[in-house]
Amino acid sequence: MPVFVKKVLTWGSVAFLIYFMAFRPDGAAQMFKAIGGALMMMAQGLGDFLTSLMS
Repeated sequence: MPVFVKKVLTWGSVAFLIYFMAFRPDGAAQMFKAIGGALMMMAQGLGDFLTSLMS
């Protein structure tokens, strides 16, 4: 992917996140809670997998 396109997409994503948090803070909080929960479940699954390998 060309560098210019990557920069435009990155800055566009940052601008969208700022807009989303400024005008819909409740929705942004719910989104971040959902992402955090998904990451926690993935980490828990990885931990369970590694634990079962060691036992």
